[in-house]
Amino acid sequence: MSRFERMRGRLRRAYETGRESARSRQFGADATPEDAGVASPTSPGPAASSSATVLGAPPPAAMHSSTVSRDDTEVPHALRIAAAWCWRLLVIGIVTWALLKIVGTISIVIIPLTVALLLSALLAPAVGWLLKARFPRSLATGVVLVGGLAAVIGTLTLVVNEFIQGVPELSEKSSQGVRQIQNWFKTGPLHLSDSQLDRYINEAQTWINGNTERFTSGALSTAATLAEVLTGTVLVLFATFFFLRDGNNIWRFLVRLLPVAARWKVDDAGRASWATLGAYVRATVLVAFIDAVGIGIFLVVFDIPFAFPLAALVFLGAFIPIVGAFLSGVVAVLVALVDSGPVTALIILGVVVGVQQIEGHVLQPLIMGRAVAIHPLAVIIGIAAGVVLAGIAGALVSVPLIAVLNTAVRRLAARTVPDTPPDAVVVASQAP
Repeated sequence: MSRFERMRGRLRRAYETGRESARSRQFGADATPEDAGVASPTSPGPAASSSATVLGAPPPAAMHSSTVSRDDTEVPHALRIAAAWCWRLLVIGIVTWALLKIVGTISIVIIPLTVALLLSALLAPAVGWLLKARFPRSLATGVVLVGGLAAVIGTLTLVVNEFIQGVPELSEKSSQGVRQIQNWFKTGPLHLSDSQLDRYINEAQTWINGNTERFTSGALSTAATLAEVLTGTVLVLFATFFFLRDGNNIWRFLVRLLPVAARWKVDDAGRASWATLGAYVRATVLVAFIDAVGIGIFLVVFDIPFAFPLAALVFLGAFIPIVGAFLSGVVAVLVALVDSGPVTALIILGVVVGVQQIEGHVLQPLIMGRAVAIHPLAVIIGIAAGVVLAGIAGALVSVPLIAVLNTAVRRLAARTVPDTPPDAVVVASQAP
C-alpha cells in the first residue's frame, strides 16, 4: 500500500509540472507584465522580490571595491577622494602635534642626546684611527673625548681672557660713542635740547626701576637655565662616550626590535643617514673654520679689539647655515663701529658679506657635495621652525635633522634591495 501511494504522488507531481509548462507556452509573447508576474513602474506587483526585474528603470550603479554600501556610490568620486585625504591628513596632524608636545616636555633629554649624536659623528673618525692603531675601544673613546674637551676648554679660556683684558678699553670707547650719539641728537635733524635728553634718560631709568622685579625673575630663570645647561652638559658627555664606544651595538639592538622583513631596509637607511650626518658635521666644521679665519684676519689687520673672541663667535655662528655667520659677523661690525668709526665698520661689513657669499656659493657645494645637498628654502624653514620649537638649540640641530631625514626617506623609498651584509647567514629550506 505504501508503494502505491508513492507511485500516485509521483504521477501527480508530473501532471502539475506538465500543466505549468503548457500554461507558460500558451501565454508566450502575448503576456503583459501583469500576467507574467513581472513588476513595472506602473504595476509594481503585490510582492516583488529583491531579485525582481524592474522594466523602464535605470540599472543600479556598480559598486566600487572601495565602497562599503550603495549609499557611497551616490557620493561623487572626487568628494570621496577629498574626504579620504582630509581624515588621513587630520590623523597625521594629530600624531605630529602629540609628538611635538612629547618632545617639548622632555626637551631637556632630547636636545643633549641630539648634541651627543652630532659630536659622535664628528669624533667617530678619530676613534676609528685609534682602533686601527690597536687601541682598546674604551681607551680610544676616552682619549678622543678628553682631547676634544681639552680643545674646547682651552679655546674658551683664551676667549674669556682676551675679553676680560679688552673690556675696559671697549667700555671707554663705548662711552665716547654714546656721547657722540648725544651730540648728534642735539646737532642733527632732531635738534633735541639738554632738557629733553635728560627727560628721556630719566624716563628710561624710571622704567628700569619699575621693572626690577621682572628682571629679578628673569635672573632666577637664568639660574634655573644654568642648572639645566650643566645637567645637559653632563648628559652630553656620557651619551657621547657610549655612542662612540657602543654605537654599533646600540643600533643593532634597535634594528632587532623591528619585524624581520623590515630589518635590512631600515639598517641600510640608518647607516646611510649616519654617513650623511658625519659628512654634514665635518663639512660644517671646516666651513665654520674658514669663515672664522677669513673674518678674523681682517679684524686683526684693522686692529679691531676682541679679534679672537669675535672670530670664535663667527665659528660658532657658522653652525647655523645661511644666517649664523652673518649675524655673528654683525657683532664684529658693531664693535668696529664703536672702536674705529663708520668707515672701518663698512669695510668689515663688506668682508662679512663677501665671506658669506663665498660660503654659500663655493664652500658649501664644494665641501658638502651632493650627499647632504638641501634646498635653501628647506634650510630657512627648518631654522625658523627650530628656533620656534627649541630656541638656539633647535636652530643648531634643525638642518642636520633635515639632512638625515632626507637621506633616510630616499633610502626607504628606493626599490633597490640593500646589499647583503658580509657576515649574514642565509638559510635555505630544502625542497620537498
